Amino acid sequence: MEELSERLAALEEKLARSEAEREEYRKLYLLLREENEKLKAGLIGQKAERLPPDERQLSLSMLEMLLGKEGDGAQVAAQIQAEAKRQTVPAHERRKPRRKPLPEHLPRVDVEIIPLDVQHEGLDKFERIDSEVTEYLERRPSSCVIVAVARPKFVRKDRPRDGPTRILISETPDLPIERGLAGPGMLADTIVRRWQDHQPTNRLEGIYRREGVDVARSTICGWHGQLAELTRPVIDAMFADALAQPVLCTDATGVLVQAKEKCRTGHFWVLVAPDRHVLFRYSRRHNGEAVDELLPGYEGYLVADAHSVYDHLYVDGTVIEVGCWAHCRRYLHKSLGSEPKRALEGMALIGALFKIERAISGAPRKQRLAERREKSAPIVDAFFSWCDELEDEVVDQTPLAQAVGYARNQRKALSRFLDDPRLPLHNNMSELQLRRQVLGRRNWLFLGTDEAAVANTTFVSLLASCAMHGIEPWRYLRDLFCLLPSWPHRRALELAPAFWKKTLEDTDTQKRLESHPLRAAMIALDLHPDAD
Repeated sequence: MEELSERLAALEEKLARSEAEREEYRKLYLLLREENEKLKAGLIGQKAERLPPDERQLSLSMLEMLLGKEGDGAQVAAQIQAEAKRQTVPAHERRKPRRKPLPEHLPRVDVEIIPLDVQHEGLDKFERIDSEVTEYLERRPSSCVIVAVARPKFVRKDRPRDGPTRILISETPDLPIERGLAGPGMLADTIVRRWQDHQPTNRLEGIYRREGVDVARSTICGWHGQLAELTRPVIDAMFADALAQPVLCTDATGVLVQAKEKCRTGHFWVLVAPDRHVLFRYSRRHNGEAVDELLPGYEGYLVADAHSVYDHLYVDGTVIEVGCWAHCRRYLHKSLGSEPKRALEGMALIGALFKIERAISGAPRKQRLAERREKSAPIVDAFFSWCDELEDEVVDQTPLAQAVGYARNQRKALSRFLDDPRLPLHNNMSELQLRRQVLGRRNWLFLGTDEAAVANTTFVSLLASCAMHGIEPWRYLRDLFCLLPSWPHRRALELAPAFWKKTLEDTDTQKRLESHPLRAAMIALDLHPDAD
């Protein structure tokens, strides 16, 4: 009887476990069926990892419940809830939209409309008493300009008549492409349109043709290849400076490269030195060798996803892994369809960490560290305790099991931000920068060659760094191309966007720019747009 009772208890336990697993798989089946129907209807698209307002309130209640289990946890939960309420904008009466004044720097054209009666009878029969002026924003087509640079030749009047005559003529201006047809402004325009506005070369060819200029796409590609070689010292200096920083963020995305039979897959890497540089590099493969080429000899903190290509960097401790809480939250977000209650519990805890970070984003380092240790540390401990409790309960291979497994495997890396205020909570800055390439990829579809990828990453690095430092990209590239031909290589870092504003204040830089004839001609045309 005892043996039968034990067998019965074991069978009942096995049956209960099987029923629980069946229920889990049933939820997954329903979720997949729903997604499949949406896919058929063409309704599936990108989803933001945000919760509806009612679920946000539910997650706050869960947060209070989860943190309230431990000593001061309830107080931390109350502070986070108060902060969340403080950040919510209350309902208010919407004001009537007010038109902003038009910019003062734009050229203005005065137009006067005389009433018809005044036109018929003549101005001498009327007295002007006032005028109503209304400004409208108009646009004229952009246009190319031909700058004819004349270099007069001179000989001395008192030259000897029977000997050799010395002819004096100015040197040709320093051009980014020697004996090239295009000036710095034209070259900068092609780069900004191609990689900032994501216009492929066939569209650029059509755009310039509408403006009355025939520029073949092969010519544009040739220009960009030569300019990438010209700007290489600046990019190399930026990489060297980035590798000297204590914290770097990185990520990668795939890209198609044209081949004979079918396109092969290459990879774009992004390397972000916070508040300093955004750099891109291309590799044919996504492996450890590509990582070593991206980070040669680097020592410091590396914020990255948990991909195995980075694992060899952490072996000797010279590179310290920092986890990404946004990746951790993404796994939980994927499990909302099958395990909504449990997923919301985990997302509530992670959401609390993000709320704290937003509140202390502009604070000094010491204050950020203190706030993290006081408020974030209890939430991190509660989150991993929650993960440990679920480890034996979740069904293998389910989205929630993958989320819990990811978090527990990355526990040390995810907790590192608590010990250093310089470390970010997530790697979103890298992913946001990679969107440049993803958006461009939708337009130009693939790379022609590996060499074309070098030009791509060169100029996308400069454009992204300009955006980081609030620099207008066209003017930056125009002036950069004016300076580079005669600029000392040892001072290449001064031309990086991170130091550009300071470089422009230098007297030597100003003289170099003012003496460039093509730049001076275009500035004069900007000051007098109606001049012939």
